[in-house]
Amino acid sequence: MTHNPDTDVIICGTGAAGLTLAIDLARRNVGFLLIDKAAHPFIGSRGKGIQPRSQEVFEDLGVIDRIVASGGEYPVQRFHTDEGPVDKATVEMSDPTPDEPYQIPLLVPQFLTERRLRERLTEFGHAPHYSHELVGFDQDADGVTARIATPDGERTVRASYLIGADGGSSFVRKALGIGFPGRTLGVRAIVADVLVDGVSSDAWHRWGEDTAAQVSMCPLYGTDMFQLQAPIPFEVDIDLSAEGLTSFFRERTGRNDVVIRSVSWASAFEMNARLADTYQRERVFLTGDAAHSHPPTGGQGLNTSVQDAYNLGWKLAAVLDGAPESLLSTYEKERRPIAEAVLGLSERLLEAAKNRNTHRGREVSQLDLGYLDSPLSMTGPDRDNGVRAGDRAPDAPVTGASGLPTRLFSLFQGPHWTLLGHDVDDAPAPAPRRGLHIHTIGGGGDILDTGGHVHSAYGLSSEQWVLVRPDGYVAAVVGTADLGSLATYLDAVGIRPVAVPPPHHAETSADTPAPNASAVPGTRREHRRIRGAAEQRLATAQRELHRLSRQVQRDLRSVRRQGETTAIVARSNFADLAVQSITRLAANLRTDPSDRSGQNDQ
Repeated sequence: MTHNPDTDVIICGTGAAGLTLAIDLARRNVGFLLIDKAAHPFIGSRGKGIQPRSQEVFEDLGVIDRIVASGGEYPVQRFHTDEGPVDKATVEMSDPTPDEPYQIPLLVPQFLTERRLRERLTEFGHAPHYSHELVGFDQDADGVTARIATPDGERTVRASYLIGADGGSSFVRKALGIGFPGRTLGVRAIVADVLVDGVSSDAWHRWGEDTAAQVSMCPLYGTDMFQLQAPIPFEVDIDLSAEGLTSFFRERTGRNDVVIRSVSWASAFEMNARLADTYQRERVFLTGDAAHSHPPTGGQGLNTSVQDAYNLGWKLAAVLDGAPESLLSTYEKERRPIAEAVLGLSERLLEAAKNRNTHRGREVSQLDLGYLDSPLSMTGPDRDNGVRAGDRAPDAPVTGASGLPTRLFSLFQGPHWTLLGHDVDDAPAPAPRRGLHIHTIGGGGDILDTGGHVHSAYGLSSEQWVLVRPDGYVAAVVGTADLGSLATYLDAVGIRPVAVPPPHHAETSADTPAPNASAVPGTRREHRRIRGAAEQRLATAQRELHRLSRQVQRDLRSVRRQGETTAIVARSNFADLAVQSITRLAANLRTDPSDRSGQNDQ
């Protein structure tokens, strides 16, 4: 039995993964409900490292500058030894390059990162619902029915999909019966955000390295606090108050001049490495810590979670907009192997840290992760250099045809796909498609590779095209002769050609001017220009009609909860009929031989 959904997606969990997914859905005009059983946002600093690849994601989501301003670069590590303090770099400090504009990880307390994400979500007109606990759900072929405990009583919400972004102890994962195998790593630790006197904020201070009594204080840039970290024995109660932590610190360091004034947040925890058996069970998905649990070494957990959500968001939106349901199966196929590899890295870094090796290199940046074996990576001829399908799409400074400088990342920014043609002036242009931005590079193109950075990063030859996914990964590299296979690929992911309406036939009269011969396309290029303009006008009309239909459906669902209204039902039916009519017209046009007559006459 089909139930009309109240919303498209329910997101359970308002951490970094849930917020990232909500922002991505909001900018795609997908309806969602974002809930959390907590009474207020998380206040701790736990996931404080923002890696370069996540910084690229945050740029696309329009929040990177605020996140950078909320923290800073990692400080040097200052090891306090019997011979005196020794400073060592925490991470490799590399300058930005044209293809990798973000090279240095940021230190931003998790609660500030999530605050900036909530601010961005508010700009789209959305906000999380706190004190809303998912207490049960059922799913069928058409959607998910969720039961949510709210301050005003239990509420039932119907959605097309449910996303479990509810952390390592995920209710959603447990309710689905999905296994979460892995192991504890033999380390128990405390972490606390504290105001402290007697410690300078110019370094990440470490005492007692190579011993069971080690302890560290890391300044939390963007705040006046430090993050205190230390391993602790199993089965030992730790006083996490200001007085208790001051005594704990003095016992380990012998420093009587250091006083902890207050504790904002503190936790004692066991380090685990775990990975869910599956990320999907029919219409319910796991993302973030609900799908994988990391030790804190290397700053990988939050970043992997953010990129999970970034991968899932565009796929949910595409399927809700008519793309094949099978597109969603690629989420687990792409993200679970990444989590498995990153878990291995985190464990290796933990072992290195036990041996006082806390240096971090490129391996933690996540810039080299990709989807080479994904079913969404279109196979093609082997390439000796340049990008391959599944690689991260590099950035590059370019110049617009008008002479203004820009970047490829600026062209990619947004919820669309991007198709770049290199030196394709004489090649036939691909047909416009809704959700696809097409740019050509070179003479006669709208983009100029003035510094040669596109050629250096992508390794494209003349008349080659590169298709970039909405999440910034290369989907395909093809030659002009293979644009037909690219069209088939785009159809399969829901990026369809814009239909052109049939010409309006009207009887001529004395008041109707005769057709202007100059309006008939005389060249193939002019034919494409006229056709493209008409297709763009129709695309705009289709988008508006689709938007109206979705809005009416939302209004209808809202009204039905309070009593059905005949008038709005009629509006909804009318909008649906209009959408069906224009779809039939588009289908007829694609099969109408007269549509090709203009080209055949050239």
